[in-house]
Amino acid sequence: MTPSTYLPEHFLPVAIFLLLGIAVGVGMLVAGWFIRPRNPYPEKLLTYESGITPFMDANQKFSIRYYIIAMLFLIFDIEAVFLYPWAVSYNQIGLYGFLEMVLFIIILLVGYFYAWKKGALEWE
Repeated sequence: MTPSTYLPEHFLPVAIFLLLGIAVGVGMLVAGWFIRPRNPYPEKLLTYESGITPFMDANQKFSIRYYIIAMLFLIFDIEAVFLYPWAVSYNQIGLYGFLEMVLFIIILLVGYFYAWKKGALEWE
């Protein structure tokens, strides 16, 4: 790299590829804007969910229980993913790995029973 250049030569293909990608993306958006049909009508402008006509306002408030159950599901689902690598490498990790996984499952069960006792799993 010489002092008069700001872009090293080996980064030039990356810069060209980046500019080409941006140009293609913007070009497709602009082409779609010009080509698409523009005929909105009331049924088309309605909120659409699962093929059912909306029967109430979309800005309704959900119970906090809905969010708590969703978070608990995500937490336990993500933690259950750790069981798969353990099961695959069970023969290599031996007794130490087994005891670590038993401790992990005990911690999960303690959290589950705590959430159950606090009523976080009750829907109503």
